[in-house]
Amino acid sequence: MATLKVIVQVIYVLICIAMVVVVLRQEGKTSGLSGALTGSSETYWAKNKGRSMEGNMERITKYLAAAFMILSIVLNLNIW
Repeated sequence: MATLKVIVQVIYVLICIAMVVVVLRQEGKTSGLSGALTGSSETYWAKNKGRSMEGNMERITKYLAAAFMILSIVLNLNIW
């Protein structure tokens, strides 16, 4: 059981590092309120964001965050 706990902890640390890297590589939301007032969100880029690299980064962030939360719960169950 101790070996399994170490493996889960290593995976947990790798997910943490990957999440930090992915979040830091994402672009900032610079349009903010001014973009909402001027309607600049209806651009070609905004419509096709899901197929872009930025859309993929957001999707990866969601999956890593879910894995992070699940492993946090598993590591705190004290089943080891």
